[in-house]
Amino acid sequence: MARPKSVFLCSECGNETPRWQGQCPACGAWNTLTGFNPPVSREAGRRARRVEAGSATPLVEVGYSDSVRLPTGLGEFDRVLGGGLVEGSVTLLGGEPGIGKSTLLLQAAAALAGQVPVLYATGEESLQQVALRGRRLGVQASPLHLAADTSVERVIETARGCAARVLVVDSVQTMSTEALESAPGSVSQLRESAARLVEHAKGSGASVILIGHVTKEGALAGPRVLEHMVDTVLYFESDSGSRYRIVRAVKNRFGAANEIGVFAMGEEGLREVRNPSAIFLSRHEQPVPGSVVTVIREGSRQMLVEVQALVDASHAANPRRVAVGMDTNRIAMLLAVLNRHGGLALHGHDVFVNIVGGVRVNETAADLSALVAAVSSLSGRPLPHDLVCFGEVGLAGEIRPVPHGEERLREAAKHGFSRALVPKANCPRQPIPGVEVKGISRVAEAIEVLQES
Repeated sequence: MARPKSVFLCSECGNETPRWQGQCPACGAWNTLTGFNPPVSREAGRRARRVEAGSATPLVEVGYSDSVRLPTGLGEFDRVLGGGLVEGSVTLLGGEPGIGKSTLLLQAAAALAGQVPVLYATGEESLQQVALRGRRLGVQASPLHLAADTSVERVIETARGCAARVLVVDSVQTMSTEALESAPGSVSQLRESAARLVEHAKGSGASVILIGHVTKEGALAGPRVLEHMVDTVLYFESDSGSRYRIVRAVKNRFGAANEIGVFAMGEEGLREVRNPSAIFLSRHEQPVPGSVVTVIREGSRQMLVEVQALVDASHAANPRRVAVGMDTNRIAMLLAVLNRHGGLALHGHDVFVNIVGGVRVNETAADLSALVAAVSSLSGRPLPHDLVCFGEVGLAGEIRPVPHGEERLREAAKHGFSRALVPKANCPRQPIPGVEVKGISRVAEAIEVLQES
């Protein structure tokens, strides 16, 4: 029997090449090609054969129905999913080791087991270890089915045997298929095992949740095609040493992307945090220089976070620009705008910017708050305790509006803030009770307002 010919698979995009190369010809990534033997000979596919044409259906004739949601019993998790699990969907949850992926899904699986049959398949732990965790979480009385196996075929058959409507696989990197001879966790095993689980979900209508490992860079381990195969991709995030956890949706075919859910890790598992703004708000007894509160938007939710800045005289040839929770390059750009259009030169000062609570701010709405905090720290004058500000700063010195300005102002009013510094285009048409809104259009205007306050 002829030995099967090896092919090389890119771990980033999943592209196959007949020989090894230093760079993937499809995505351009370096040193990502890994060789494996395909389970089926490709010689038969090369021979021309007659194939019957498939049928096509006009779009207007395709019937559809609203997706049936299955609530998980955890409100914050349902928010990230878009309202709950969808029948036949495949969800991939990634995160660093020990962050709480297995804890979250065991809690959710135990709650779901009270509604529908649920199978929790583990390839990393024994049944006794899962049972001990369930006892610690207080879910030992749940009618949840457990299975300890690494064969994807046996896991699928077990799920069919118990008629499971929800299948949790912990983790996909430990699964392997008998059709391939490579070791579990390899690129070929990951792709084939995920394909079998996706096929099971679409064919049976069961909801499948996969736990995925991440690399040291924070990306999901394995081929990038894994994220394209599933319906929803979630990431578990946490600041080092913090007990708070954030679940973020980076892809969701049945809901909003970039939605987040906030949890607090305790002795009895993960607890929902329904008001995240209370965690990240300032705890200062008296106003201090260099601190201001801004309103950011994550998915469909507004959150209030504290932005701190420290401006100090530099004794080095190259002053430092350090940002935690924001892009350092954007901070450098804001300081250049402040120098050019605000008349405040900070080329002889070290500038440190921090988003309190370990939150990562990716939107430009925090530009104005970072600039205002730096001006306050430089002058040594504290900002009013009841002031909130947001807005995007342009290179021409203009203050540009941000989306959902009125919703941000209402969220600030809900937490007792009575003054707001916002772009002029974000000023509400109807006054918001209890909030005095000051609209500005230039960086120089913002500095004047701060000097008057």
